[in-house]
Amino acid sequence: MRLVFAGTPEVALPSLEALHASSHELLAVVTRPDAPAGRNRRPQRSPVGAWADERGIEVLTPVHPKEQSFVDALTALAPECVPVVAYGALVPPKLLAVPQHGWVNLHFSLLPAWRGAAPVQHAVLHGDELTGAAVFQLEAGMDTGPVYGTVVEKIQPTDTAGDLLGRLSVTGAGLLVTVLDAIEAGTARAVPQPADGVSLAPKITVDDARVRWGEPAFAVDRRIRACTPAPGAWTEFRGERVKLGSVRLAAATRADRGGVAEPGGVAEPGRVALAPGELRVEKDRVLAGTGTDPVVLGTVRAAGKRDMPAVDWARGVRIEPGEHLR
Repeated sequence: MRLVFAGTPEVALPSLEALHASSHELLAVVTRPDAPAGRNRRPQRSPVGAWADERGIEVLTPVHPKEQSFVDALTALAPECVPVVAYGALVPPKLLAVPQHGWVNLHFSLLPAWRGAAPVQHAVLHGDELTGAAVFQLEAGMDTGPVYGTVVEKIQPTDTAGDLLGRLSVTGAGLLVTVLDAIEAGTARAVPQPADGVSLAPKITVDDARVRWGEPAFAVDRRIRACTPAPGAWTEFRGERVKLGSVRLAAATRADRGGVAEPGGVAEPGRVALAPGELRVEKDRVLAGTGTDPVVLGTVRAAGKRDMPAVDWARGVRIEPGEHLR
C-alpha cells in the first residue's frame, strides 16, 4: 500500500522504521516545520524529518496542514493511507478525504481513555495500573474515531512517562503495521468507541509540573514520574527553580520488604515526620516532607547545572535545618 507518514518527535521513529521495513511503500513524510532548539536556538529538523533526510525520502513541512500548497502536494502523491504518530497538528476534513483509506492514528492510550496530547503522562499522574496503545481512524473529533486494534501495557510502580512511552512506541509500531496490513487485505474492522469511559489528557504545562508538597507522598511521586522527562518536575529552593528526578517513598509496607502488607503500611526504621517541603539531610539520603510521609529525593538539577544525586546537591548548597522546598 502507498503510504505517506505523518509524525514529528522521536517517539514516532519506531513506527516509521517498522513501516519502512514492511511491504508497504513509503512515499514521503509529513512533519512539523524546523524549530529553534539548543542553546543557540538554531532551526532544527524534527526527528522524523531528519530520519527521512538521511534516507532520501521526501519531507513535507507545512506550517498549517490546511495550506492549499500542502493539500495539492499530498493529492499529487496519491497515498492510499496516511499513518499518523504524534504529528502535532489538527488535520482538516478536506485532507482526511485525500487518501482512499483515510488517516490512521496510533494513540498511546486505551481509547476512549485519555484522549488528547498527553495520554501517557496523565495515565502515570492519575495512578492507572494499565494503559496501552490504540490504532484508530482519524476524524474531525479529538481522538474520537473508530478503533482498529489495541495493545495493553502494565504500568510499573517506578515507570516515568518516558519509560512507558518508550515501551508503547515499540509495541504500538507493531500494531500499526498489523492494522495497515489488514486494511490492505480488506480484513480490517474498526469498532466505534464506547460512550462511557471518556477521559481527557490535555498537554502537561510547566505549571502542572511544579511539585505540590502538600499532596500525599504517592501523589508527589506520580507527578514527578509523569513529568519526566518532559516538561520536567520542578520546585523552588531559596527562591530559585530546581528540577527533580524520580523520588521513592520513605515509608514502605511490609510487603515491600518481602512480608505481608498491613493497612496503611509500616514505616521503615528511622522514619521522621517533616512538614510539606521541609528538608532533612542524612548520611546517604535527602528527605523532603509531603502531606503524608516523606519522600527520598533522587536527582536534583539546579539552574545551569547537570543532574546530580540529591546527597551531593545537599552537600554543595549546605542545607540548614528547617529549610524547605517550595
